[in-house]
Amino acid sequence: MDHFYGPGRNHLFVPGPVNIPEPVIRAMNRNNEDYRSPAVPALTKTLLEDVKKIFKTTTGTPFMIPTTGTGAWESALTNTLSPGDRIVSFLIGQFSLLWIDQQQRLNFNVDVIESEWGQGANLDILASKLAADTAHTIKAICIVHNETATGVTNNLAEVRKILDEYRHPALFLVDGVSSIGALDFRMDEWDIDVALTGSQKALSLPTGIGIVCASPKALEASKTAKSVRVFFDWKDYLKFYNLGTFWPYTPSIQLLYGLRAALDLLFEEGLDNVIARHSRLGKATRLAVEAWGLKNCTQKEEWVSDTVTAVVVPPYIDSSEIVRRAWKRYNLSLGLGLNKVAGKVFRIGHLGNLNELQLLGCLAGVEMILKDVGYPVKLGSGVAAACVYLQNNIPLIPSRI
Repeated sequence: MDHFYGPGRNHLFVPGPVNIPEPVIRAMNRNNEDYRSPAVPALTKTLLEDVKKIFKTTTGTPFMIPTTGTGAWESALTNTLSPGDRIVSFLIGQFSLLWIDQQQRLNFNVDVIESEWGQGANLDILASKLAADTAHTIKAICIVHNETATGVTNNLAEVRKILDEYRHPALFLVDGVSSIGALDFRMDEWDIDVALTGSQKALSLPTGIGIVCASPKALEASKTAKSVRVFFDWKDYLKFYNLGTFWPYTPSIQLLYGLRAALDLLFEEGLDNVIARHSRLGKATRLAVEAWGLKNCTQKEEWVSDTVTAVVVPPYIDSSEIVRRAWKRYNLSLGLGLNKVAGKVFRIGHLGNLNELQLLGCLAGVEMILKDVGYPVKLGSGVAAACVYLQNNIPLIPSRI
């Protein structure tokens, strides 16, 4: 029973956690098992092999840690760096801010490159810092691929290009929590050293698995990194990988079976098709926002996100009221504006196991809410703009051709 019951289904359109598909829910509906039995290691082995595909890596080593994305952050940092190491980190929104806070509390020397919220990472400043760092004092570059607070996606290929241009050996660490499995992500091609994601985002699972993937260079760095780590220590995982039992401590059996089902759904649709679907959802949402006469928080087309859209409201409207009314009246969950953009934006998440008609229901709800709070929206305008685009761009479902 829901704590606050509402008829029908809750329309979940925050940028994580996201909708869980029925096959995943059914896969998780099972009893506990002995993780030391032959069954769980056999399952884990297939998961470790297949999870590499969403990172697009053949050389990376994945770790499926029972944690959140925040724990995955800490794992990435403490296994590759030592206290006092200089790292360059980009501050472009709430989640990059939180990662920087963690970096500082872990006693790294954090060189922050800050941009206005709504802008992407300032790569010109990165280039100037790398050019000046002839002694290679910078040990890592940390960047959030997709900043969900502002709906900004950064260009990772360009970061790699700059590192290569200056022949700089710094590790390349990427938060892909709201991008991996939904946006174009190429760990091997972009020579990313550590990438990470969380189960509650594109994988459409409950929160509880932080997936970290480490390059050979990152694994080598972990041998000399002096940061204290216990629960997140890759060395413990590697020991049990070699033993063939895989787990240094108890995993969530139900989440492992759920992950198996989630990966199967992604692969059945095809990862390229999944990315294209998210591109359609993102474009349709942005067309709706434009039709409403509102602005996207993201300031340039090159930075727009296909997993979340942050919508700027007029000064006379508190965006928090939009979110409250969505939940109270329409059983619709939208994302709040966070920190610097609190009260100024609301966020529409279009991420995970989600189709176009579900999105149109959300957009219709947003239009009614805008009308409720006094914004002069023409009902049907955003839905119509999205419909015109989607009707011309939705392909046939591959399994039904």
